[in-house]
Amino acid sequence: MLCLAFLAGVGLARRYHVDFRWWGLLIIPAALSARSRANWTVVWFIVLGLGMGLWRGGIYQHKLAQFGQYYDRHVTITAVASQDAAYGKTKQLQFDAKKVIVESTGERLTGKVSLSGFGLNAVFAGDEVQATGKLRSSLGSYQGRISYAQLVLVDHHNSIIYELRRRFTAGVQSALPEPLASFGMGLLIGQRNTLPVGISQALLMVGLTHIIAVSGYNLTILLRSADKVSGKRSKRVATLLSLALIAIFLLFAGTSASIVRAAIVSLLSIAAGYYGRSFKPLVLILLAAAITAYANPYYVWSDTSWYLSFLAFYGVMVVAPMVRSGWSQKRQDSIVLGVALESLCAELMTLPFVLFVFGQMSFIGLVANVLVVALVPLAMLLTLVAGLAGMILPAFAGWLAWPARIILTYMLDIANMLSHIPHIFVQNVGFSIVQMLVVYVMLVLVSGALYHKVRPRKVLIVKNMVVDSMSTK
Repeated sequence: MLCLAFLAGVGLARRYHVDFRWWGLLIIPAALSARSRANWTVVWFIVLGLGMGLWRGGIYQHKLAQFGQYYDRHVTITAVASQDAAYGKTKQLQFDAKKVIVESTGERLTGKVSLSGFGLNAVFAGDEVQATGKLRSSLGSYQGRISYAQLVLVDHHNSIIYELRRRFTAGVQSALPEPLASFGMGLLIGQRNTLPVGISQALLMVGLTHIIAVSGYNLTILLRSADKVSGKRSKRVATLLSLALIAIFLLFAGTSASIVRAAIVSLLSIAAGYYGRSFKPLVLILLAAAITAYANPYYVWSDTSWYLSFLAFYGVMVVAPMVRSGWSQKRQDSIVLGVALESLCAELMTLPFVLFVFGQMSFIGLVANVLVVALVPLAMLLTLVAGLAGMILPAFAGWLAWPARIILTYMLDIANMLSHIPHIFVQNVGFSIVQMLVVYVMLVLVSGALYHKVRPRKVLIVKNMVVDSMSTK
């Protein structure tokens, strides 16, 4: 309830500017009543969450208002590239940038901007760039954008991590032909800016775009591998190995919003497991949502990927396990059935929001996910081998990369073949906000009924008699 109230407070702060600097005073009664199960305890925590959310949202609103005075004006800014630039449809270098400073006033703006323009042959992650052009407002997670800018390199901040990532990318590109190299990098670290437009469209039409967007699935693969390597030797070793893999993954894959969300969910799961605690998936999802919303309230206000990721989390972590609990052991052990169920639950939870925002859907997404998603772990491993071979043993890269070529070719061929089936991708079929909310209320009611059906039944043992507490008051 605290997390839900906080998220609601952040959302309300977008429209209602309320000064809640005194919210900290609410911590005292909430802490004193934390051990009580009375209804007024819940009320205290709801009020505390709302106050904290309004306070945090108000602070961020003030920071973002700084952008407003520069919109539709010709400005010169300096910013740090957060990714390697790639050429877009208009032959401009395109990249995201942070740490924005307006040259004329020296004011530092909070947020992320999208830059595209001319003047440089290449821009690498970490480079400090000066951009001159008209700053415009933007949608989604961007606070502004400048197109057709004049770009000038201010300083080249090269780091070991960025250098290793570029060398690995070059190794993949030397070991694998295009578009397999770009597709493999998309699977490994979510690099999508070099993927051909035709491949991106085919993946979109068959509902496979999520496999080239780094998310919790990629981290789950790494953590499961760490668990198998460490086995039952030491809980501490297994935890340290998992944390090291997450840190390396963040360094190489970057710190985009989707990656950070997946890392937070993974870290909370590891912490619960290390201390021998079980966690409720819904609490874990809400806690991760509250943490990310506190770091950047803009996620709650207009970031569609934030909503899609947590809706998918809910489908995979809450709905799918409840459905699977009613299966036989043989069906539960089936990888194909597991992938199909998780894909179906994730699509079911995200579809109403997709129809509301984008007005499009794929009728063949479940089939494509069953045929492709189960092979993603193997494809990631083989792409990693091919990239390392290209880095270290370029003379033998072709021989060591052929397994990756086979599986990546299969995955792309499946996507291309299914995308050519008539009428499998529908556009301009949207939901209104009322229709979307009605569908989600129905889904919540159905998941509540499933939870009531599969939750453990408590028993009371009284004088050698077992009494079902679910049937007694």
